[in-house]
Amino acid sequence: MSLHLYNSLSRQVEAFVPLDQARPTMYLCGPTVYNYAHIGNARGPVVFGVLADLLRRRYGALAFARNITDVDDKINAAAAEQGVPISAITEHYAAIYRQDMGALGVRLPDLEPAATAHIGQIVAMIERLIEAGHAYEAEGHVLFAIQSYPDYGKLSRRDIDDMRAGARIEVAPYKRDAGDFVLWKPSSGDLPGWDSPWGRGRPGWHIECSAMAAAHLGETIDIHAGGNDLMFPHHENEIAQSECAHGGKVFARFWLHNGMLNFDGEKMAKSRGNIETVHELLEKHPAEALRYALLTAHYRQPLDWSNKLIEQCARTLDRLYGTLRDLAAVDAGPVRIPDEIERILDDDLGTPQALAEIARIAAEARKAADPAEQARLKRELLGAGLALGLLQQDPAVWFAGAAGDQDDERIQALVEERSAAKKARDFARADAIRQQLADENILLEDTPQGVRWVRKRPELNTEETGS
Repeated sequence: MSLHLYNSLSRQVEAFVPLDQARPTMYLCGPTVYNYAHIGNARGPVVFGVLADLLRRRYGALAFARNITDVDDKINAAAAEQGVPISAITEHYAAIYRQDMGALGVRLPDLEPAATAHIGQIVAMIERLIEAGHAYEAEGHVLFAIQSYPDYGKLSRRDIDDMRAGARIEVAPYKRDAGDFVLWKPSSGDLPGWDSPWGRGRPGWHIECSAMAAAHLGETIDIHAGGNDLMFPHHENEIAQSECAHGGKVFARFWLHNGMLNFDGEKMAKSRGNIETVHELLEKHPAEALRYALLTAHYRQPLDWSNKLIEQCARTLDRLYGTLRDLAAVDAGPVRIPDEIERILDDDLGTPQALAEIARIAAEARKAADPAEQARLKRELLGAGLALGLLQQDPAVWFAGAAGDQDDERIQALVEERSAAKKARDFARADAIRQQLADENILLEDTPQGVRWVRKRPELNTEETGS
C-alpha cells in the first residue's frame, strides 16, 4: 500500500514518501489560546490525528508538532480586561484545549512548542532575513519585503498586484509595499514585550510558526497542515519567510488543508457569531459522536454542522456498539486494522468511505452465525474503529453514558424479568415491563443473541437544526 495525499501546493494528489523514513515530520497549526475552541477548530486535530496515527503505523515513528500561540493581540486584550498577565489567560485556555481535544480522542502531539518560549529563535530568524535583504526595519517594526521573494503567492495562487488591489485596510505609511507583513512590532509599556535589536516588542503571528517548525522539525518538513482559511496569508507568509531565511530550501513538501464547518449555510466563525464551542458541545453530546461527525465528510470538503448530524452519528454509534455488545462473548483475538481500511485511508484520508466500510463490517457481523466468522468480523470491526479513533470503549460504558443517570443494573434486571415473564406466558407482566421501560426512554430490541436495550435519543427539532 502507498500513501497518497492531496498537496495544496501542487493542487494534485501525490505519493507521499518522507525525506527520512525513520523520522517523518509533520506540523499542524495549533490554537491561539484566549478563549474556548469552537468545533471548527477541532476538525484539523481530529482528521490530521488520523493521519498521524497512519504515519506511525507505516513508518514506526513520527515527529508531530502542534504549536500553541500564546502571544497575540486578542490574548493581550483579554488579559487587560481581566487585569491579569497574559500567562494567566494562555495557561488556562491551553489546559482546557488539551482536555477538550483529549475528550474527542485527539492524542497529544509529540511536540507542543509555545511562541513565548521561542523568542530567541524568532529574533534570530528575523536577523537572518534582514541580513539577506528580505526584511527591513521601519519605525520600530520589522517587515518582510514580499518583492524580495519572486515566488510569493505560489501556495494560494494569488497575484501580488491582485492582492494589493484587494486590500481593505489602510496601508501603514512605513511599509515599502502594501503586501509587506510584520515580523516584529513594538510594545508599549502596558503590553507584553521582549528585548530585541529593534527595541522592546513582540513577534508577528506568521514568524512564530516558521521559527518553531525549524527549531523542532528542521528547515524542511514533510507535511504542514491546517485549515484552508490559513492558506492566505498565514501559510503563504510562512513559506516566504522560511525559504528566504534558509537559503531557498523548501519549507514544507506537502501542504494539507481541511475545509471549514458550515452552520445554517454559513461558515462557522467567531466574527459571524454562529460558533459552537467544543466545551459546550461536550456537555450536551457524547464525545465520540462529535468525533464521528467530524469524520463524516472528506477533510478537504466543507462540513455542514448541525444538531441533527450529531444525533444521527450518536444513533449510528448505538448500532455499532450494540453489535459489539451482542458479540461480547466472542473472543476476537489480536486486533489489527483491516487492509481495506488502510487502503481507503491511503487514498487521501477517505474517512467517509472508511465509515461506510465500518457499517458494512457491522452489518455482516450482525448476520453471522458461525463462531469463527463472528470472531473475524468482530476483530475487523474493532480494528477499523481503531484506525479512526472509534469503538474503543466497552459497549457497557457507551450505553451507560447514553443513558445518563439510569441505573444499568436495574434496567437489565427488568429486561431479564420481562424475558422470564414471556417464557412463563405472563404476557401482561411482560407488556407492563416493556411499557415501563418505554416511559423511561429505554427501547428493547430482539436480536438473535437475545434482548438488548438502548436509550432512545431525543427526537430532533428540525426548526432548531435548520433542516
